[in-house]
Amino acid sequence: MAKVIEGTYEGKGLKFGIVVSRFNEFVTKSMLEGALNELRRSGVLESAMTVSWVPGAYEIPVACQTMAETKTFDALITLGCIIRGETTHYEHIAQSVCNGIQKVALDHCLPVGLGVLTVEDMEQAMDRAGGKQGNKGRDAARSALEMVHVIRELKSATDHEVKIKQLMAREFEHQ
Repeated sequence: MAKVIEGTYEGKGLKFGIVVSRFNEFVTKSMLEGALNELRRSGVLESAMTVSWVPGAYEIPVACQTMAETKTFDALITLGCIIRGETTHYEHIAQSVCNGIQKVALDHCLPVGLGVLTVEDMEQAMDRAGGKQGNKGRDAARSALEMVHVIRELKSATDHEVKIKQLMAREFEHQ
């Protein structure tokens, strides 16, 4: 039977950094409340949550990078809202932000819950910030919570295999 690795939503003892874009704050504030409520429900203490507001979505990756470098957080959560306008600016910003966030996650092997909306209009944004499409801030928090445990489990399984191989190698050296 295959070994199955799944995360949980247990937040007790975990620390989270949350980066929130002030641009479209009406939307991101609602997403932040969704994320904070999800973390609280999972057992994360208020004192274990750090919220950093940045001017816009474009600044999210550098704040994430700075938080990751502190090695203080078990996971990060990013919250922003990019609304399509009349030019291609939307696509450039959205792509840069997502690439930057992913780079931080990969470079630091740190879960980062992606809660950056890319929408056509304010109605879609509000639908995803607590409206009929749920709260994507909450979803980003759940994703970050789950991934903390998945990564720990994966590392634990790898560490366990390495230790067994080392023990076996030592045993054979003594024979």
